[in-house]
Amino acid sequence: MTERSFAGPGPLQIHQEALAAGKFIIQQCRDCGRHIFHPRVLCQHCGSTELKWISPTGRGTVCSTSIVHQTPERGGDYSIALIDLEEGVRLMGRVVDVLPEKVKIGMKVSAQVSLIDGEPALVFITVEQGASEW
Repeated sequence: MTERSFAGPGPLQIHQEALAAGKFIIQQCRDCGRHIFHPRVLCQHCGSTELKWISPTGRGTVCSTSIVHQTPERGGDYSIALIDLEEGVRLMGRVVDVLPEKVKIGMKVSAQVSLIDGEPALVFITVEQGASEW
């Protein structure tokens, strides 16, 4: 059995560097064609190491939502949601620019890179607020 070398930056570092550059990327398996998120070195579907980076549409649907309650001094309440992207991956993110209690299951949202506490992060905005066309 031979060892495969994974020289260079790891998948999480590549993803974070893309966010820092204002880009949202996910992986796609070259063997089975399925999309993958959270960044990893193996396809969670078929075990292949042949993964490539792609720019997803960013369009998704809220499948679960919760409100994080904070004092106004700490930034106030915000919504955390599980989002199903068109590409078939599920990820967690904040839905911004809408009151947390207005975020609903089934709501159409679109990803964008923004800053949260000074760090680049993926956030979602509602289609009604001018997100990517559906």
